Amino acid sequence: MLDGMNASSLAPDPKDRVLEARRLTVTFGGEPAVREVSLVIPRGQIVALIGPTGAGKSSLVRAFNRMNELQADCEVSGQVLFNGEDVYAPGVDPVEVRRRIGMVFAQPNPFPGSIFDNVSFGLRLRGLRLDAQQPVVETALRRVGLWNEVQGNLRSSALSLSWEQQQRLCIARAVAVGPEVLLMDEPTSSLDPVGTQRVEQLIRDLKRDLTVILVTV
Repeated sequence: MLDGMNASSLAPDPKDRVLEARRLTVTFGGEPAVREVSLVIPRGQIVALIGPTGAGKSSLVRAFNRMNELQADCEVSGQVLFNGEDVYAPGVDPVEVRRRIGMVFAQPNPFPGSIFDNVSFGLRLRGLRLDAQQPVVETALRRVGLWNEVQGNLRSSALSLSWEQQQRLCIARAVAVGPEVLLMDEPTSSLDPVGTQRVEQLIRDLKRDLTVILVTV
């Protein structure tokens, strides 16, 4: 369990802070996974959370975009500030929070549709027309290095891709909607060494215009 963690000196200037936790506590069924954590995430950096399995790292990052509350027995107290605004404040739309603070999981989780439909999923939810979706999908696939591999098969099932390609596809789906922060929960844990190297390089490339928060062991 993360307990009493305080790392507020990473970005002392408020304008350089993209995320900030203030005395954040997360419990599941009354059992704390994160307790009284205060942490500042500087803008435009790759920040790694390192620790043993079960330490609460995943619960912490999922609190940043309100993913934990999808579990009925979860309770969150304290604050998470995103660009200075509390994401848990009354009236804040959690769906919009999750668009601006995207999430990639340890296991690739493509939807059972086509490659194109996977990347365009969030765009369709926002009501973007098909002709407007197409260039965004291409850009997202180029950013993750998949475009040259799949451009002739965009209507093929996403599940036909290799494991490593599926993980890059999930990253493309996350970045297509234009997040400012990308949460990555052990994104290479299920990949072989070659796949791991490709995703690690991709993470470095994404840092050019995203803040990346990476959970690792």
